[in-house]
Amino acid sequence: MPRFTVKHITRYIYSVPVRDNANQIMLYPVKDIHQAVLKHSIKITNDPQVMVYKDYYGNEVGVFEQASPHQELTITSDLIVITTAPKILAETLTAEEQWPLLTTYKNKTNFIDYMFPEPFQADKEVKIVANQEKQKNATPLETALKLNTYVYEEFQYVKGITSVETTVDEIWKIRAGVCQDFAHILLSMLRSIDIPARYVSGYICPNKDGMRGEGATHAWVEAFIPGLNWVGLDPTNNCVVTDKHIRLANGRSFLDCSPVKGTFKGASTHTLEVGVSVSYDNDHKEGLILNAVLQPKPLLKSTDSSNSYRKYMEMMQRKQQEQQQQ
Repeated sequence: MPRFTVKHITRYIYSVPVRDNANQIMLYPVKDIHQAVLKHSIKITNDPQVMVYKDYYGNEVGVFEQASPHQELTITSDLIVITTAPKILAETLTAEEQWPLLTTYKNKTNFIDYMFPEPFQADKEVKIVANQEKQKNATPLETALKLNTYVYEEFQYVKGITSVETTVDEIWKIRAGVCQDFAHILLSMLRSIDIPARYVSGYICPNKDGMRGEGATHAWVEAFIPGLNWVGLDPTNNCVVTDKHIRLANGRSFLDCSPVKGTFKGASTHTLEVGVSVSYDNDHKEGLILNAVLQPKPLLKSTDSSNSYRKYMEMMQRKQQEQQQQ
């Protein structure tokens, strides 16, 4: 049971003072048998009152407002948590029993939001690939694991070519992105063959070999398997979720789990800086700290709200034109 320390900083810097800044934060870690929260604090510029409630999906959500003019807003979350790896039990139902049972979940309130893929142009292509991985005698769990590997192997992990506005169609075309893009593709594939699947936000902790998605918020998928409950799948790292994953929230997609979002009155030009650091002790007997990050990594800055996917496509088109001219 490793013990982790997480620091998550979100900072907005506005070109001119803004006001009536209303925000929603989903930075509260899940508390259950797999996650014991030892300490958690959130500090916000000017210490506004934060109202906390639980949303439809059971996530803790905080809301606050900065009414007076200000030119900077910083939200710092400090967390100490102990995690336990979920155990995947042996399947007690056969494939022939599980697949028909899954189709009935479309009529159940608890699953309906996780059963239907969001509409997109490539849905038929995605379903064909998913069905190809769904072999005749494969169970839903075996199929989900194959699709997890498919996304890992067929999509390149490339930072900066997608944004929160990038659609599933765009990700499918360029076959690249980051953890949230991998999660959205896997969600679509699982739902296309009637496996309920939900988006999970959180953090991933470093190990000896490194994990893709370190130093930022992470995302993965949970698939519901009859007889086993929710099983976490991380397509970014081609693994089943372990005690190195810290969960914050779950929902239909990123939009339900965004760590910070809000609106304000004033100039639209602003800079967003985000930094995440994770440190842990994986061997308490020897006091060994592996890949400890004691300070946040350099903050990632973004000032351009345009979709970086379009920039990527424009760059590829220019390269093609240059090659044709040679």
